[in-house]
Amino acid sequence: MTVLLTTPLVVAFPATAVAACLHDELAEAVKVEASLRGLTLPSSPADLAKAPVSIDSLVAVSILSAVEPIVGFELPDHLVRTGGYSSIESALGHLLPRIEGQWKKKNGS
Repeated sequence: MTVLLTTPLVVAFPATAVAACLHDELAEAVKVEASLRGLTLPSSPADLAKAPVSIDSLVAVSILSAVEPIVGFELPDHLVRTGGYSSIESALGHLLPRIEGQWKKKNGS
């Protein structure tokens, strides 16, 4: 009789896809807000990510829903910093590790 030992399949956190989705959604929200306020934003994505812009916490919470299909579960609102963020870069720096933490809780990796 042969006994096969299996190790559980570990799926890596989709960091690149989550970061790209968050970045795109945040950039779009910032562009819409700037358009409404008549503000000019940097044209390059790198400069836009660092630009001092206000990202409301409610906007950031709504953006989490765009990431949920990638991670495969609902993300809790408390991941978002109360008061929001001062740039796309600061939002990414705060949210990515927290989303990954939720991923690890759900997937055990």
